[in-house]
Amino acid sequence: MATAAVARLKRKLPDRIAQVRGDRSQRQFARDLGVFQQNVNRYESGTTPHTDFLITLAIKEQISVDWLLLGKGKMRRSR
Repeated sequence: MATAAVARLKRKLPDRIAQVRGDRSQRQFARDLGVFQQNVNRYESGTTPHTDFLITLAIKEQISVDWLLLGKGKMRRSR
């Protein structure tokens, strides 16, 4: 995949994380995931999330990894 395409996808990731968080505060969202609030803030501000965070987010929030990383398909995984 071209570097420009990867950069475009990475720019949209913070918005998708915020979308998953919804109306919850960053503090509550972090508690729900078992991570530090500072990490949630950094990731929503554009810092590339760690793999552990992405996996935890996908599992605990039942989010499709394809949607989270690539914006493809439905946000919620089917059960």
